[in-house]
Amino acid sequence: MSKMDGGNQSVVSEFVILGLAHSQNLQVLLFVVFSLFYLLIVSGNIVIMILITTDPHLHSPMYFLLANLSFVDMWLSSVTTPKMIADFLRENKSISFSGCMSQVFFAHCIAAGEMVLLVVMAYDRYVAICKPLHYFTIMNLRRCTGLVLTSWTIGFIHAMSHLVVIVELPFCGPKEIDSFFCDMPLIIKLACMDSHDLDILMNADCGVVGVTCFALLLISYTYILITVRQSSKAGASKALSTCSAHITVVMIFFVPCIFIYVWPLNITWLDKFLAVFYSVFTPLLNPAIYTLRNKEMKNAMKRFINNYMDYKGNY
Repeated sequence: MSKMDGGNQSVVSEFVILGLAHSQNLQVLLFVVFSLFYLLIVSGNIVIMILITTDPHLHSPMYFLLANLSFVDMWLSSVTTPKMIADFLRENKSISFSGCMSQVFFAHCIAAGEMVLLVVMAYDRYVAICKPLHYFTIMNLRRCTGLVLTSWTIGFIHAMSHLVVIVELPFCGPKEIDSFFCDMPLIIKLACMDSHDLDILMNADCGVVGVTCFALLLISYTYILITVRQSSKAGASKALSTCSAHITVVMIFFVPCIFIYVWPLNITWLDKFLAVFYSVFTPLLNPAIYTLRNKEMKNAMKRFINNYMDYKGNY
C-alpha cells in the first residue's frame, strides 16, 4: 500500500488474481490445455493473414476485412491469455495496478473494435449480395481502410471512457479479483465507495457499443437472408454459406460480452466461463469457421502448400 498525495486515502498498488481453479493438479492440466489453445489461436490467425496477403485470389474487400478480424482476434486473446497461462504455475498470482489498468484498456479497446469490425463485415456482405453490380465501387480499398480505422477509433474512445473513470476510483483495501484477468465489473466492486450507480453507467456505456452493433448486425443479416431467398439457387447457396459463418462468429462473440458487460448475471462461475469463451474460444473458433467452411480459403491453403513444396523441391 502507498498513500495518495494530499489525502489520507490509501491506494492499492497491486491486485491478486484468483484465477480459474485452486487445485494444483487442475491448474497444471489447464496450463497444458490453454497453452495449446493459445498456440492454435496465434498460428491459426497468422496463417489466415499470410494466406490473404500472399494469395492474389483473396485480394478482395471481404478477405481484407477477414485478415483484419484475424489480427484483432489474435490481440484480443493476447491481452489476457498469456498472463492466465503463466499464473497457472505461480503461487503469487498478482498484477500491478498499471498492468491491471492496461488489461482493462486493451480488452475493451480491442473487443469494441471487433464489434464494429463485425458490423463492417456485415455491411460488406450486404453490398455484395444486395448491390452486386456496385460492390467494387462501393467497397473500394480506401473505403475498406477507412471503415477499419473507424472500428479502431471507436474501440479506443470506448476503452478511454472506461479507463478515465476506473483509474480515479478509490481502492483502499480489498484487492482480490475472482477471475483470470482484470475484468472491469470486478474492479469496480473493489472500490471503496457505493458502486451501484457506476455499475449502471458502465453497463450503459458497454450497451451503447454492444447492443447497437448487435442490432445493426441482426438487421443486416435479416435483410441479406430475405434477399438471398429471392435470388437464384446457386448464388443463394454460396451467399448463405458465407453469411452462416459470419452469423456464427457474431453469436459466439456477442452473447458472452452482452451477458458480462450489458446485462450481467453476477454468477461468478458463469462470468468466468463467458470471459474464457469470448477471449479464448472465439479467437480459436474464428479461423476454423472461416477456413473449414470457405472453399476459396481451402483452395488458397492448397496453393500455398503446393508452392512451398515446389520451392522446397527446387533447393
